Amino acid sequence: MRGKKIISVSRRTDIPAFYDDWFFEHLQKGFVNVKNPFNPHQIRKVSLKKEDVLCFVFWTKNPLPMLPKLNLLKDFPFYFLFTLNPYGRDVEIYVPDKTELIETFRKLSEQIGKKRVIWRYDPILLSEKYNLAFHFERFEFLAEKLHNYTEKCIISFIDFYRKTKRKTAHLHLREISEKDKKMIVKNFSETAKKFNIKIQTCAEKTDFSEFGISHGKCIDDELISEIIGREIHIPKDKNQRKECNCVSSIDIGTYDTCHHHCLYCYANG
Repeated sequence: MRGKKIISVSRRTDIPAFYDDWFFEHLQKGFVNVKNPFNPHQIRKVSLKKEDVLCFVFWTKNPLPMLPKLNLLKDFPFYFLFTLNPYGRDVEIYVPDKTELIETFRKLSEQIGKKRVIWRYDPILLSEKYNLAFHFERFEFLAEKLHNYTEKCIISFIDFYRKTKRKTAHLHLREISEKDKKMIVKNFSETAKKFNIKIQTCAEKTDFSEFGISHGKCIDDELISEIIGREIHIPKDKNQRKECNCVSSIDIGTYDTCHHHCLYCYANG
């Protein structure tokens, strides 16, 4: 295993939704050149060869374009982080219809198995429209639709970065109190138990263990160990936020290239 890397595809943009051809072209080439997002003159050559890839981790809101091509990944371990939120076009401007995405989620799971499709309900935001009752109702609706097609749901609460505040100002979002967080997590935990879905949090400071919910890691060496059938231990990614438990990986995406244009997204300006 020494020298093999986890390839993140990608925190910075939705490669499965918009750049699947680009990805598979470079998979065939065996490498991709990745610009440092903080220094575009610094370019890193990242190997995509089988002997150098420990696992691909795909982040997406719509993997539909990739479904006919998954056979091209037959020699590689991989899994998907599939974000499926209940928001409308006022928040997720160009995300496809949620009914279509539920069907896509199911098709992906049927192809690769539910262990390798992780549901992300992320980020949770609150407003007059998207209030607690809304989240309670929609989380249960989605859990009922997806529970036969996933084993885990990862949740997190919105972070108000400067660009996020600017882009969402007209939505009149409110800060989420610790009381609100615990009410949401308690409700979600009870709902998830009904549908046999495990919930973990992503990069959250608050301890929710009283509700049976632990701090998770989206780039997950324990899950990868299950997928490859061999135990591995990879150090925490030092390039992520302190609260993030993800293990080390190499991201091959580029900021400001996602066409979903979700207003809460930190990856688009």
